[in-house]
Amino acid sequence: MIEECLVAEFRIEGDDCPLATATANADAAIDARPPQLRADGNVLIQFSAQPSDELSETLDADDRVRYLHVSHTDGRSNYRCLSKHPCVVHELVNAGFLVESMRYENGGATMRGAVVGYDVLRGVMEAAGRTVGVSLQRVYPLRTDDDEAVASGYELTPAQEESIRVAVEMGYFELPRTVTAVEVADELGISKTAFLERLRRAQGSLFGTMFG
Repeated sequence: MIEECLVAEFRIEGDDCPLATATANADAAIDARPPQLRADGNVLIQFSAQPSDELSETLDADDRVRYLHVSHTDGRSNYRCLSKHPCVVHELVNAGFLVESMRYENGGATMRGAVVGYDVLRGVMEAAGRTVGVSLQRVYPLRTDDDEAVASGYELTPAQEESIRVAVEMGYFELPRTVTAVEVADELGISKTAFLERLRRAQGSLFGTMFG
């Protein structure tokens, strides 16, 4: 059994994948789930961003993107599509990198995830060395209190998670309440209605997970 798990963060520059290209052309930031490589060679990617017609049009015009679908929830645009372009991240995944989060911005990407032990890290680094523009930004041991049981994870969107975090930090859930919904919404840069909708959806997800 491996005793130590490491958290690693990689930066990718110069990758010409559709999401990196789109953030360079549309001046947008994209939060993506780890891509899923299908048996037919296509890559299923799911990601979200602030609403942007320019981003949607850029992706739709990219010949490497197929079946682009856009929905809107909690003030963000959620995208799903297939890509015919192989992602650099697959090279690292094949070497043992367990991707947890990906953020594309300014034509590049930051990936955060885990590697199980230093031997695996060395293999991932060798794979990164064979890939153009991949560099290790930082690595540190995963503390036992940093990890949570898989069954206790909550399906929150990045916007919902941010709304709850800011609300907690500002004292929205304190008794008596120290800030109003309007003040939290202003801090988030959204309307009161959007904040309350995010909060209700997040609470529904949390309570649904807790009570089945």
